[in-house]
Amino acid sequence: MRRARGSLLWERLWPALAALATALGLFLAFSWAGFWLVLPPVARAAGFIFFLLLMAAAAWPLVRVRVPGDRDALRRLDRVSGEKHRPATAVTDAIAANREDPVAQALWQAHVERALLSARKLRAGWPSPRLSLRDPVALRALVLLLVVTTFISAGGERWKRVAAAFDWHGVVAPANFRVDAWVTPPGYTGRPPVMLTGIRSGETAAPSTAPVAVPAGSQLVIRSTGNVHLEVARKGGLEDVKDADKTPLPAGTEEHRLTIKGDGSASIHGVLGSDRVWAFTAIPDTPPTIEFTREPERQARGALRMDYKMADDYGVVSAKADIELKDPEAASKHPLFGPPEFALTLPQLRTRSGAAQTTRDLTDNPWAGAEVIVTLTAKDEAGNVGKSQPREVTLPERIFVKPLARALIEQRRNLALDAGAKPIVLTALDALTLAPDKFTPEAGVYLGLRSIYFDLEHAKSDDQLREVVARLWDMALQIENGNVSQAEQALRQAQENLRQALERGASDAEIQKLMQDLRAALDKFMQSLAEEMRRNPQQLARPLDRNTRTLTQRDLNSMLDRLENLARSGNRDAAQQLLDQLQSMLENLQMARPGASPNQGDDDMNQAMDELGDMIRKQQQLRDRTFKQGQDRRGQQQFGKSGKPQMGDLKQDQQALKDRMNKLLEQLRKRGLGEQQQGQGQQGQQGQPGQKGQQGNPMGQLGDAGKEMGQAEGELGDGDADNAVDSQGRALEAMRKGAQGLAQQMQQQGMGMGQGRGQPGPNGRQRANSDTDPLGRPLRGHGYDNDPSVKVPGEIDAQRARRILEELRKRYGESNRPQLELDYIERLLKGL
Repeated sequence: MRRARGSLLWERLWPALAALATALGLFLAFSWAGFWLVLPPVARAAGFIFFLLLMAAAAWPLVRVRVPGDRDALRRLDRVSGEKHRPATAVTDAIAANREDPVAQALWQAHVERALLSARKLRAGWPSPRLSLRDPVALRALVLLLVVTTFISAGGERWKRVAAAFDWHGVVAPANFRVDAWVTPPGYTGRPPVMLTGIRSGETAAPSTAPVAVPAGSQLVIRSTGNVHLEVARKGGLEDVKDADKTPLPAGTEEHRLTIKGDGSASIHGVLGSDRVWAFTAIPDTPPTIEFTREPERQARGALRMDYKMADDYGVVSAKADIELKDPEAASKHPLFGPPEFALTLPQLRTRSGAAQTTRDLTDNPWAGAEVIVTLTAKDEAGNVGKSQPREVTLPERIFVKPLARALIEQRRNLALDAGAKPIVLTALDALTLAPDKFTPEAGVYLGLRSIYFDLEHAKSDDQLREVVARLWDMALQIENGNVSQAEQALRQAQENLRQALERGASDAEIQKLMQDLRAALDKFMQSLAEEMRRNPQQLARPLDRNTRTLTQRDLNSMLDRLENLARSGNRDAAQQLLDQLQSMLENLQMARPGASPNQGDDDMNQAMDELGDMIRKQQQLRDRTFKQGQDRRGQQQFGKSGKPQMGDLKQDQQALKDRMNKLLEQLRKRGLGEQQQGQGQQGQQGQPGQKGQQGNPMGQLGDAGKEMGQAEGELGDGDADNAVDSQGRALEAMRKGAQGLAQQMQQQGMGMGQGRGQPGPNGRQRANSDTDPLGRPLRGHGYDNDPSVKVPGEIDAQRARRILEELRKRYGESNRPQLELDYIERLLKGL
């Protein structure tokens, strides 16, 4: 009977509970769908009352539910069991009449006993609420599906959306309120704020507005005063501002901030009879573009020059050249140094479109001489990055004439690009110190090489290997140029320090100090260079032509004075351009040999020296390739591989160089130089008939170089790489001696090799005219002021710009000015 009463109670409760749960589910689904957030306060109140009445109607049957009694339970037992004569009821019943009649009593007793026999068959049965009769269309299933779906879509805003149903602020708007809205573009765009149509008390309708075009990343600010609560809804590409300003607002003021990242709209509800909607079209911030305007080229003193142009819709803030090795096996090596950093100079601060050039000295970088891939990269304020097409470049390396210095630099590069090359570098250093009385007669050089060898041998970490690389560079510079290299390095460092100061807008005091450092470094460099030329006149590559204009110390001082005046007057862009011009001129500077005068064969000898220098470089590259081919062959033999190595390409290249040498010798003889030098050589060889190569005769030395090239060609044809390397080395030595001999004779004969008017240079370009120096720049007396390519502002313009700048700074410090004006002045100052 207890089970029967429980089943009856559930059958009476469940339909009412299901109706109440269905109403509550509709409320939750409506809330989690976000409808409360878009409804005005009046509609929220009406909707909440509707759901309240709906749930009250659904809960009303619960009030009328009656708890089942014993009679109800007995009747259920009889109905569910299906036994005849209602046994459950009969057991609990009593005789209604003839209680004194024994026959009636006997019959009733028999009836009860028979009912008791059926008691074991009594069953309470499972509850059967029969909801399908009350909800034939299964609305409860649809509500359950909506609740699950909206629960998932609401995410972390579930309770916020439910709480919005109870937020009725603004049902009665304050008598005096105001809502303002504006859009603040990012500061780097330089655009002013955009004021939007707000709301004032007394308005009854919100007029529609057209979409407003603003830069992507702009910030929408909606501010209300007068104790009015705002409900802001956003659509599309609008997002809440992260890390918003936490400045306390005045009492009764409310503020909302949104970031406009794409097309979308924002709306406020509950203030007027209709919603106020602002639509926006986001103007995307496109990545900057950058590209080469000419091929990267090596300057006369070894610096790398890059010319490029860039553009961006709001301005480029930084640019650099990304450098990576071209060698496909670079991934398997362990370099000690990363790629060199190459920051690019901007045409002007936050440039939107312009061309510029950057010259950087990378000759002291361990990557110098390596084949690399260069990609220019530009970045704007928003973080967008643009890249140029990659270019394959061989990083310029310092040209070392002395063989020992050249060998040290080669081993330095091998060790810097692969720490695994340590055993090979040790072997090379050990070989370079053999027979010091013949190859390294200076005791200091020999001791330095042995010290470097032992440091490398005991190096265990990358830092120790890097120290060895630095010592190899210092030793090579000391062997090659003595004190000139240190002065040149100090000059370039002073130029770089001044350039960085101009870019970051340093103070006048710092600019003045850096200018003094630059003047001192320039004076020291010129003195060191002149002293080195006096000690080693044979290193003068070319005496100057009589048509060549010179650049004197007075001209350099005048440029420095103008540069300092521009920097102190506030025109930093023009000062930076003038600094770049000064660096380019110093990179291409040639020392003039006093007393040198032109001769009739200047052009011919200039071309011959250029041709010979190119042949020396090509022969050195061919020797390196031959040495690598020999190493590969020995490695194959160690692993049991056999076969004749393929050296056909090397043989053809060697034959081409030999033919160029023979052609050069023939041209020199036709010009009459051969006979003159042959006679000088014979005078120097009297009494030495068996000596090879005519040691004092440049023509004879060049002839020996041609013979060694021919011998190397034959050895390459036979696959003998080791002997070919030796022959190529002898050819290189003979060519270097021949080139030095030719240069000395040209100086003795007064042949000028300057860049005269109309004469082609080594790269085939025309020389400057008589009104320009060898770099094509106007000379002192012809005037930078008259050159339209050098844009230097006048003194009046510079003073006016400085007065404007001071006035802006003064107004920015006046706190009583409107905030919008102060924000605008701040953006102007940041852009200057």
